[in-house]
Amino acid sequence: MLYGSGVFTTAAFAGGEPLLWDKHWRRLMRDAAKLGIDVSEHDEASVYRALAEAIDRSGLTSGRARVTFADGSAADLWPGGGGGKTSLSILAAEPRPVPINLTLAISPHLVNRTSPLVGIKSCNYLEPILSLDEAKDRGFDEAIRLNERGEIASACMANLFWLNGEMLFTSSLQTGCLAGTTREHILENLECEEVEAGIDALQEADEIFLTSAGLGIVQAAAFEGRPLGKRQHEILDLFPLPA
Repeated sequence: MLYGSGVFTTAAFAGGEPLLWDKHWRRLMRDAAKLGIDVSEHDEASVYRALAEAIDRSGLTSGRARVTFADGSAADLWPGGGGGKTSLSILAAEPRPVPINLTLAISPHLVNRTSPLVGIKSCNYLEPILSLDEAKDRGFDEAIRLNERGEIASACMANLFWLNGEMLFTSSLQTGCLAGTTREHILENLECEEVEAGIDALQEADEIFLTSAGLGIVQAAAFEGRPLGKRQHEILDLFPLPA
């Protein structure tokens, strides 16, 4: 609570079942280990049961659920401030609303590849939220964040794919983007090249897609005021995701 020390994942669910759960659980365990968060009291089976119960209580047949592990250990700056144990919280809600014609800008806020939090879906999430707010203040729905080398990393709240001709591309993890579970699912099912590319790759792209569990797979309508096509690509057939 004091420092955003925690990890989370947002899983899509359909028919009361969380989708791609094994990928979400694997990432939670990996990120918790990277931050030194003790999750030993929370096994996969009990967390899955708690998640299923939260989905059932929501009364929703489809939507998104956030699973959060919050570090309860005391910190040196405020000794005794923690509860000791790592807590689990689960929220279930409807999918994020998606604009009919989603517009993209370039964010002025860079992804720092040297940050100790790079690639970790931590509870310290204010930076991407502020980046999204900045884009919306300018009248855009989302924004593309570059890293300090000028490479395309991701959208503020989603991973990014783009088409140039017949070839599908996405940013490699070396750019500092998050290893999204939907991103992983797409890479397992479609031919796609992971690249470290500059913004000119998007300026020349035929289509741009945003992917996340909360959004699904969304085709952008415009990038920096340039209209994009509405080409139906097979990436759009990969959502809803498999259980």
